[in-house]
Amino acid sequence: MYVRLLHAMNRLHPRAWDFIQLTRLDKPIGVYLLLWPTLWALWIAGNGQPSIGNLAIFVVGVVLMRAAGCVINDFADRKVDGHVQRTEQRPLVSGRIRSSEALMFFALLVSLSFLLVLCTNTATVALSLGGLALAACYPFMKRYTYYPQVVLGAAFSWGMPMAFTAQTGHVPAAAWWLYLANLLWTVAYDTYYAMTDREDDLRIGVKSTAILFGAWDRRIIGLLQGLAILCLLFAGTSFGLGGWFHAGLGVAAACFVWEAWHTRTRERLACFKAFLHNHWAGMAIFVGIVLDYAAR
Repeated sequence: MYVRLLHAMNRLHPRAWDFIQLTRLDKPIGVYLLLWPTLWALWIAGNGQPSIGNLAIFVVGVVLMRAAGCVINDFADRKVDGHVQRTEQRPLVSGRIRSSEALMFFALLVSLSFLLVLCTNTATVALSLGGLALAACYPFMKRYTYYPQVVLGAAFSWGMPMAFTAQTGHVPAAAWWLYLANLLWTVAYDTYYAMTDREDDLRIGVKSTAILFGAWDRRIIGLLQGLAILCLLFAGTSFGLGGWFHAGLGVAAACFVWEAWHTRTRERLACFKAFLHNHWAGMAIFVGIVLDYAAR
């Protein structure tokens, strides 16, 4: 159904596919990785019964903000993507979309996202400004620091406190365990992603945790994943989650073990598959949360 929708969009205008590629709507993995932790927080904030309105707002908001993030990322990287094998055919690099068009499209996506947030409450609107700042500055961090993945983790986790304020009006202290868990997890899986581009990044001078960690990359990824699980255990205890939640964490941990084994040779495609595989870990945790509340 999703693929048919994209093809229908492409038939509406001859340049539609260029903008679909610019926003990565043809590659929904980023939507999943942003959506699952947001849903963790929304389900917990709503005690297993979040409002339909908030659910719709955050699902659509995730899609729009992930698309906006891809647009500003490609704008920031438009002069270096042509030197990277994986990105050399992106629309801004090939000239199919102009820089001015990309910026206008980014502004449109952010504006639509902000209109959604206006349907929540004042606290959520205020928090959304921080999320926008993180999303806008992340693409430029790889020029100045070896920790752009940390900024991405902060941005990808920002929907979690927003989910709490939208649902309850405040952010409980325990919610920051969820935030920290997702930040650590994001750094881990995005390091796998950066490992696929490490040789190209070294050549063109782009920084990443994959370069910083060097030969210790897989060990540090495993450590980050373990710490993420630990933070989720703390959060689960604080929010009274039980057996199904722990089962979900067990499945996620098994996913992490598979990724470590699969990337033992550090082959480029294997690292990329490990990055994609994190979708299943995030979904397993969400299913565990849903079942835990449903069993009460």
